[in-house]
Amino acid sequence: MDRLDNTVRPYAWGSPTAIPQLLGVEPTGEPQAELWMGAHPGAPSRTGRGTLVEVVDADPEKELGPATVARFGPRLPFLLKILAAGAPLSLQVHPDLAQAKEGYADEERRGIPVDAPHRNYKDANHKPELICALTEFDGLCGFRDPLAAAALLDDLGVDSLKPYVDLLHAHPEDAALREVLTAILTADPGEMSRTVTEAAAACDRLGGAYAPYADIAHHYPGDPGVIAAMLLNHVRLQPGEALYLGAGVPHAYLDGLGVEIMANSDNVLRCGLTPKHVDVPELLRIVRFLPSDPGVLRPEASPDGEEVYETPIDEFRLSRYVLPEAGAAHDLTRPTPQILLCTAGAVRAGEHDLTPGESVFVPAGEKAEVSGTGTLFRATVIA
Repeated sequence: MDRLDNTVRPYAWGSPTAIPQLLGVEPTGEPQAELWMGAHPGAPSRTGRGTLVEVVDADPEKELGPATVARFGPRLPFLLKILAAGAPLSLQVHPDLAQAKEGYADEERRGIPVDAPHRNYKDANHKPELICALTEFDGLCGFRDPLAAAALLDDLGVDSLKPYVDLLHAHPEDAALREVLTAILTADPGEMSRTVTEAAAACDRLGGAYAPYADIAHHYPGDPGVIAAMLLNHVRLQPGEALYLGAGVPHAYLDGLGVEIMANSDNVLRCGLTPKHVDVPELLRIVRFLPSDPGVLRPEASPDGEEVYETPIDEFRLSRYVLPEAGAAHDLTRPTPQILLCTAGAVRAGEHDLTPGESVFVPAGEKAEVSGTGTLFRATVIA
């Protein structure tokens, strides 16, 4: 197996302290948002044999296993991250596989450069993802019941929100949610900025359930995404709890440290809380306007001590081991590729000693025995 040397991405919303604290290093004073582990060409992990992209490209069947290559092609199907949100991320949604293929092909035909700021589809893949909290973790996930969203907006006492409140009482629910989000994102920018300012002041005054939205407005003053965010469920994960974000589900991470895993894709359509491009017509085509419970996941334990976060897709499978003091070694050998990540304590993986934030890549079929005292996350695929 290969020890991974991973890149930290310094996005503006990142916490300047959470990842350094996990790694046991001094903060740089700059935001450190994500630590990437995998073979994404944007920031591939480095090994003693070259980047993980180069390692996989040199012999895909040996590194990934024949079943993985047959199912997903000659690339690692997932990207694993440590994510540290110090400020809210953009309100966003991801396409399903058919939508991603169609959107990518369309933008290729139209000759839009893949790095153009108004490009929606960077690749032809979908981007389901799972976030597992390492600390208390706040986020937004899925639409509230429209009547609950209407009550939340109405209680702010902001006159310019009354039309949205009325729309949310209409039927059917999906049409009501679509109309309101469309109205929010296409409103006159000056009028919307004044509405957001007034709503933010009310959120500050009311506190409680409104506190997350007051904080969002502090980071993104005047942004229509502040009102759009109030249509969504607020959820607070405790350490070990997780959220699965499927296609079409609007979401945003607000604050906290977590382990994130996703299909190997960059496809994001934004709804707000960002200076980046918001393509309203394409966004409305992708969003699933269905109220839903956030669906907090807790791991399901197996007899060998593995705790699995069950999801409905096969590009990734995330689990963890909480290794007790002087516990027996675990054989994690699989016919699929794996990344093993230590998040607490001290874990030995093969010949590698891992401390928090350190990880290894295990080729398909490679012997993978782990021991020690701590917490180890295991990322692999179902092939």
